[in-house]
Amino acid sequence: MKAVAMTSANTPNEGEKIITKAESALSRYRVMAIVTGVMLLLLVVEMLIVYVFKATHLKPYIAWIPFAHGWIYVVYLITVVDVWSKMRWRFGRLLSMILAGVVPVLSFIVEHRVTLDARARIAAARELSNSSI
Repeated sequence: MKAVAMTSANTPNEGEKIITKAESALSRYRVMAIVTGVMLLLLVVEMLIVYVFKATHLKPYIAWIPFAHGWIYVVYLITVVDVWSKMRWRFGRLLSMILAGVVPVLSFIVEHRVTLDARARIAAARELSNSSI
């Protein structure tokens, strides 16, 4: 497990700034992962209503869902790239996080695993930062 990278040239203050930025990126990602997951579930319900149950009379009331999910997914992608770059994870992690926004329920599972890993790395980086003071 690698901690958030810090070079010997970083001062303790700089190290704490890097850690704070990683924590902030993780918080934004978590919010967007949950919102994206909920919107994806709403999208599934909308598609079932329109295409399976043929309740086209309800379409005017739920037509906003695909558009909202699309824009929310774009914001989710921005938060994914942000946390991925701050945590310096491998490319495979980026792909799994991107796919989590399009597979129902997967965003909740991936968010949980990403959060556990990120918190562990942030704690390790904080410990490393504090021990180098």
